[in-house]
Amino acid sequence: MSKEKTPKRSRKAVLKDSKRSGSADTWSLSKLLAGLHDNIHQRLATSSNAFAHPGTKGDASERVWLELLQTYLPHRYQAKTAHVVDSQGKFSEQIDVVVFDRQYSPFIFQYEGKSIIPAESVYAVFEAKQRVNAALVRYAQQKVASVRRLHRTSLPIPTASGPAPAKEPFPILGGLLAFESDWSPKLGTPLLDALGKSKADGRLDIGCVAAHGIFGHDPGGGYVATPQSKPATAFLFELIALLQSRATVPMIDIRAYANWLAH
Repeated sequence: MSKEKTPKRSRKAVLKDSKRSGSADTWSLSKLLAGLHDNIHQRLATSSNAFAHPGTKGDASERVWLELLQTYLPHRYQAKTAHVVDSQGKFSEQIDVVVFDRQYSPFIFQYEGKSIIPAESVYAVFEAKQRVNAALVRYAQQKVASVRRLHRTSLPIPTASGPAPAKEPFPILGGLLAFESDWSPKLGTPLLDALGKSKADGRLDIGCVAAHGIFGHDPGGGYVATPQSKPATAFLFELIALLQSRATVPMIDIRAYANWLAH
């Protein structure tokens, strides 16, 4: 039985089909990054307009930011709503977004639907709400301080050439995430003044107002707010860069937590 030959297709037809199916030649990094921000912006805007109850709006905003970090951060990091605990038995307030180590974290407690994370595992903590104002900045500073005041252990690290010295725990990042700003201008002096009114343990290092831009604590001790066309994407990239600068969490003294078994 003779086989029918498949007719050859012209180069023009092949290129046309390739473009129709989404050839990499037609992709745009700018559009991909814009799409990431647009998705976050739209979801936050929908949460703001669809829900009347402030608590419901806040919960919805929290989920949007958590999903952004859970999707795009490297897998060594995880993000959850949680309390943080130390080996002395002290707890933080509930934190909307905790970014923590999963590769070296020996345990994450789950109790009645709540997550409890050892202080040594924490990289960053954020308060997430719909709108930023002076009251929210103060509230976020208090939440961040409740984590930074916790005790963190650090043990010498075993290596092939012998134990390396215990690592000094790095400063935990603190931040604020919102959709809108109650101030005018949205990222102006009132925001920067509010950010500057905090003690060191409540300092907010990084934040995002998704409708307008990002802000950060500069090396000189002040704050800089930067309007952005794609704030959510800019925030994500800046956070990843700050996490990279912190390398790996210290080696936890698990026996310090085990001491509580005798209580």
